Amino acid sequence: MKNSKNFLENKPKKNPNINWTLEGGKVTLEIENKGFFNTLAQKLFKKPRISYIHLDETGSFIWPLIDGKTDITDLGKQLKEHFGEKAEPLYERLSKYIKILESYGFVEL
Repeated sequence: MKNSKNFLENKPKKNPNINWTLEGGKVTLEIENKGFFNTLAQKLFKKPRISYIHLDETGSFIWPLIDGKTDITDLGKQLKEHFGEKAEPLYERLSKYIKILESYGFVEL
């Protein structure tokens, strides 16, 4: 994570190795299960080679806006403009969401 005085100044960037689609307003991420243990699990437990992550309404709105140029503050403004009061508590929820995306390697800060 980028060392920043204010987390909201970070400009998240999508992991370029993740394919995604947008259909009917919903984003689906395609995550390839790689590595020795995933290969073993695929053989032994029939784990799929690709996992599909379906984002909720808020995540589906935010994901296409993540471009490595827009900071979290601006993402929040767009979220608030689109969802209004439904987005509250805005920056607490958005920050947690971005941190979760980062923890799974879906975005970099």
